[in-house]
Amino acid sequence: MKIAVRPCAVVLLWLLALAIPSAQQQPAPASMAPAASLEYGPARGTLVIVGGGATEGTGIMEKFIELAGGPDKKFVIVPTAGGNRKSDGTLQEYKDEEIVQGWIRRGVKNVKMLHTADPKVADTEAFAAVLRDANAVWFNGGRQWNIVDSYANTLTYREFHKVLERGGVIGGSSAGATIQGEYLVRGDTSGADVMMTAEPNHQEAFKFLRNVAIDQHINTRQRWDHLIPVMQKFPRMLGIGLSEGTSIIVKQDTFEVLGKWKVAVHDNTRMYQPWEKPYYVLSSGDVYNMKTRRIEKLGSGTTPSQRGRGGSGQR
Repeated sequence: MKIAVRPCAVVLLWLLALAIPSAQQQPAPASMAPAASLEYGPARGTLVIVGGGATEGTGIMEKFIELAGGPDKKFVIVPTAGGNRKSDGTLQEYKDEEIVQGWIRRGVKNVKMLHTADPKVADTEAFAAVLRDANAVWFNGGRQWNIVDSYANTLTYREFHKVLERGGVIGGSSAGATIQGEYLVRGDTSGADVMMTAEPNHQEAFKFLRNVAIDQHINTRQRWDHLIPVMQKFPRMLGIGLSEGTSIIVKQDTFEVLGKWKVAVHDNTRMYQPWEKPYYVLSSGDVYNMKTRRIEKLGSGTTPSQRGRGGSGQR
């Protein structure tokens, strides 16, 4: 016996199927936001971005080690910003034991140095292999364009990003902070006073943190206003100026300030009064959402009143 199915019944069954999604069709929790929805930070890993200077007593380095999974994990230290060549043109040499000794004093048990001045070497499997199972990478300070010259568009560069994709942590201080953004400020080889170089190969950083330009030493070197012309040229970007001994801990599109001083946020979506500087200042413990351009929590644990488009509250 054949059962006739009316066309209207077929349509009704189809609509019911759409209205009752399976468990696999349920939206992912916010903590598992797809990478495509993230505009700034990494989808899985964490960034520790430090404004230079001493970090003793700030908890920054301890936090970096904790984020890596503890002192027993695998750490890779990159000293390349310190220089690829000496003033006479000869190659700068780094001794592994000198680069890692500070980390050993911090209790890290498995730590190696990674350095080359030759991008062809950096593009080889043999050189990049140390990053394959690394849990943490740290970029030392110096001049950020040295890092670009050695690793940009190489296998090593891609392996840096894979550390984050595995849920690892990348950190760095001073030049090691600026290299983590998208636009490379102070990338000119003539000197650090040039904020926006005309050298085409030194304008792009490593994009661990996208849509951002990062400056450092803003307190000790009076650089509070130095990102202003960068923001005028790239108004879509967010500018982050870091004081010495101060860091931001970046998870996805949010960061928390950790350290002893201040972070300046240059945000062109915010309405500023004529008497204001075109940035506002965050303190240790403040949590900031780069995507919404709002402070989510103050260091005191309170939620700020959302004033103006930037939502900075009264600081």
